[in-house]
Amino acid sequence: MSEMSFEELLGDSLKTINTGDVVKGTVIDVKEDAIVLNIGYKADGIITRSEYTKDSSAVLTDLVHVGDELEAKVLKVNDGEGQVQLSYRRLQAEKSSKVIEDAFNNNTVLKATVSQVLSGGLSVMIDDTRVFIPASLVSDTYEKNLEKYAGQEEELVITEFNPRKRRIIGDCKQLIVAKKKAMQEELFARLEVGQTVEGTVKNVTDFGAFVDLGGADGLLHISEMSWGRVENPKKVYKSGDKLKVLVKGIDGNKIALRLKFPETKPWATAAEKYAVGNVVSGKVARMTDFGAFVELETGIDALLHVSQIAKEHIEKPSDVLSLGQIVDAKVVDFNAETKKISLSIKALLNSIPDEDYE
Repeated sequence: MSEMSFEELLGDSLKTINTGDVVKGTVIDVKEDAIVLNIGYKADGIITRSEYTKDSSAVLTDLVHVGDELEAKVLKVNDGEGQVQLSYRRLQAEKSSKVIEDAFNNNTVLKATVSQVLSGGLSVMIDDTRVFIPASLVSDTYEKNLEKYAGQEEELVITEFNPRKRRIIGDCKQLIVAKKKAMQEELFARLEVGQTVEGTVKNVTDFGAFVDLGGADGLLHISEMSWGRVENPKKVYKSGDKLKVLVKGIDGNKIALRLKFPETKPWATAAEKYAVGNVVSGKVARMTDFGAFVELETGIDALLHVSQIAKEHIEKPSDVLSLGQIVDAKVVDFNAETKKISLSIKALLNSIPDEDYE
């Protein structure tokens, strides 16, 4: 057997590598524009700044330190200067691409932070791979302003994977739809007529308010907002208000709500409070030519006929009364069946001696 040189013996003890291999090495030096690795080969491995990160302003000495272990992909076994040219960035891109490919094949839910808001959608980065979410797949409703998603973490599934054409499409919408459907099913499974539930006002219209019950919206109609009269729901409620509401009815996927709880029904004790002969106080709420309607409490109005406003004759209520004015009057008629109460200031004045009145 012929004798072998030290270099030949050393060469046999070291591994062989090929272009495309993945190697692991220990950082032995970090320069301004390159990282040097001991990869257990006869030559050191070199990772240039551009092959470590896309960020041209990155300071390598802040990111990597002597003694760190790194995996990288072999680009060239000999870069012309006797060193092995490596890429950390490309290996990470391949790994993230494999993660995304597996997620595409298995319909796996991924999480990613929105890195860029574009005119047609959102761009997110999964490791080193860019995924585009079209505006139509960002939410289950039309989003006019996508800027609010900047920097937010979103859940998505991959619906198209074509790395050769650099076309990787993400979808948040189907996850939102599925989540809402599950919440809706859970809500309707436990919801019953007569039940008191908590909700958040989602939208207010002229005819009522839509309340989010956590899975479905219920309609709180203007007529069910109060035992009294509500002229404009938008002056009473706003989006985001928290409410405890009563489930009035369920018809398919439609839910009717009310705030008129039975225990707060004003007419329940009206017969005693507004018995004929009682003197009451109220606020002038509305006026017509024939009289004024006086609000005695929320949900109970009484008629003060024009002929009962004063001892002397007056043409119309507005001649002596004004909206919002507090008046004292005597109850002269009470009808529980028709829910009508009649008042008289004149009767009250007649019961007071003239010298006392003056």
